[in-house]
Amino acid sequence: MHLLPDTLEAGSAYPLGATFDGLGVNFSVYSANAEKIELCVFDETGRRELKRYALPEWTDEVWHGYLPDAGPGLSYGYRAHGRYAPEEGHRFNPNKLLLDPYAKAMTGELRWTDAMYGYQVKSPREDLSFDRRDNAMLMPKGVVTDSHFDWSRDVRPNTPWSETVIYEAHPKGLTKLFEEVQPSERGTFAALGNPKVIEHLKRLGVTALELLPIHSYIQDRFLQEKGLRNYWGYNTLNFFTPERSYFSTDSHDELRRSIRRLHAAGIEVILDVVYNHTCEGSEQGPTLSWRGLDNASYYRLVKDQPRFSINDTGTGNTLNLTKARVIQMVTDSLRYWATSFGIDGFRFDLGLTLGRTDTGFDPSAGFFQALRQDPVLGRLKLITEPWDIGPGGYQLGNFPPSFAEWNDKYRDTVRKFWRGDHDQRADLAARLTGSADLFDRRARRPWASVNLLGAHDGYTLADTVAYEERHNEANGEDNRDGHSNNCSRNWGAEGPTDDPEINATRARVMRSMLTTLMASLGTPMLVAGDEFGRTQGGNNNAYCQDNEISWLDWSKAKSPEGEALIDFTARLVALRRDYPMLRAGNFLYGDETPAEGLRDIEWWDERGEQLSPEDWQNTNGRALAMRRACELANGEIQVISLLLNASEGPLTFHMPPPNDVVRTVLIDSAKPEQQATDIGETYEVAPQGAVLLTWTSGAA
Repeated sequence: MHLLPDTLEAGSAYPLGATFDGLGVNFSVYSANAEKIELCVFDETGRRELKRYALPEWTDEVWHGYLPDAGPGLSYGYRAHGRYAPEEGHRFNPNKLLLDPYAKAMTGELRWTDAMYGYQVKSPREDLSFDRRDNAMLMPKGVVTDSHFDWSRDVRPNTPWSETVIYEAHPKGLTKLFEEVQPSERGTFAALGNPKVIEHLKRLGVTALELLPIHSYIQDRFLQEKGLRNYWGYNTLNFFTPERSYFSTDSHDELRRSIRRLHAAGIEVILDVVYNHTCEGSEQGPTLSWRGLDNASYYRLVKDQPRFSINDTGTGNTLNLTKARVIQMVTDSLRYWATSFGIDGFRFDLGLTLGRTDTGFDPSAGFFQALRQDPVLGRLKLITEPWDIGPGGYQLGNFPPSFAEWNDKYRDTVRKFWRGDHDQRADLAARLTGSADLFDRRARRPWASVNLLGAHDGYTLADTVAYEERHNEANGEDNRDGHSNNCSRNWGAEGPTDDPEINATRARVMRSMLTTLMASLGTPMLVAGDEFGRTQGGNNNAYCQDNEISWLDWSKAKSPEGEALIDFTARLVALRRDYPMLRAGNFLYGDETPAEGLRDIEWWDERGEQLSPEDWQNTNGRALAMRRACELANGEIQVISLLLNASEGPLTFHMPPPNDVVRTVLIDSAKPEQQATDIGETYEVAPQGAVLLTWTSGAA
């Protein structure tokens, strides 16, 4: 590095962050309430401070300065001076080195000691006290980058929503035990673009890989003290920096190359992102970045007691998305990932929090409006988790157009129906048709319902049919954490068993649930490993299990049972692709008549009779037949029926009229190896069985 000057030039308030222009670096950071911001420049190791500068200008509440002759690789941090008045929401402490919220790379590791807190941890005054220890040697530092990458030949798949099939995976756990990947790359970003990984995704037919958080995150102090690790990554330290532990090299281009390879294979990449809170926790948490720069601006605080953080997220704090600069930080982060890394969409963790105002959830909140009008972000896939733990914290179906939503009602209804619960038939019909009762408003379409049988948070598909009680003992919380109601059934034994009848039933129920998923209107989401029977041993909250409990066991995929389930799942996805009726672009209400005697959707029972109002109200009804019909481009009429039998014994389904057609069974969950078979006017469906059949008539 050249000899550092004594002072900074004025620089510019835009863009925020540390920006290299070829001649030097512009530093810009937001704080509405600081009295002075200092830039601390470190050597390349981040261990020795070389120079400290006061940012010379303050424009529109943005502090900025320009360091000539500096460039990529420079390590830096900030110190913020101002009032330490927790009772008023201000927590400035210049003894604490702060990470730039816009840092694009980092060096050094966060090391936990009490010096990481702005107050004296053991003081009887708690967070009202003031800690004067310097924490610079314990903090990671930002690193200036020059992130040019040639995307000119990259072609985004741009898969229509109606054709999308999502595969949710952990960026490490997906490949950590995958022997087809060379050892040095297992569990890293490089492995995501490995030909064998892509081959598996293509074999399944999925169109989008949704990754659990890859933003840089911290290892929670309380987990480290218990010998555990944050595995899921929902504890963000920085919204612009990729998590370093997922790299096999020291170049961010490793991730970019993998995304380009996935794009070339027609697979989109969606990121699970956490903008509802940060890793700084409650008012008694550490001072690492936002809290030290401007606690009162970045976080939502209790109105009459601003000492305390609002905790609508259950993590101790809530980002204040009513502030323009906070909205800007989040949208700048999203745009950076979309443009610099080629990301195709985002799933917003606790997305409801992002629309909270002082009066509650607002589907017209500023953040949502900013996303919808953005020329880059508004064209991407946007998925939200429509709940948090705050007041009115469940808003499924109430998000604005352009958003898809995780549909937990779909998950719970399908699980309850297949375990044999009473009174599920009507609700299941609603879920099969895209949950129109929730989503048919404001020109939304069935794809807005992200249909899932499970997710990273909860049981795997295999565990849903093997456990009735959670088994989270390894988490160190006396098995008290995680959901207690999982809508699961073990079918006669808790956990693994050698009983062939129980195992056959479990396998059939899994196939029936997968058949239901792929035959439903909406956007189906698979969880990595569910296609070959992955288990977590009944752990339904494996957030801290960075080990074989969470990592995919690919040896199971190579077993006869695993191979068979993969093939079955791939056949289902292919049927969904080949029969557009299974992914209809509009909601269906039975008011269209493609041909005489055929409506676009109809409901029948095993007797071949249409369900009456009394039948819908029959709490013991566990059989359901859904028939859809449409006119093809050549004028022919195509009909597809889904036959479901959740009872304990076989049922003979009588086909509704017309009778002069040849029906073909496309798939039968009780006969997974059976290929297309022509049948007559009846068909026996096994207990806990699902059947998909079709027939085509001449031109209307």
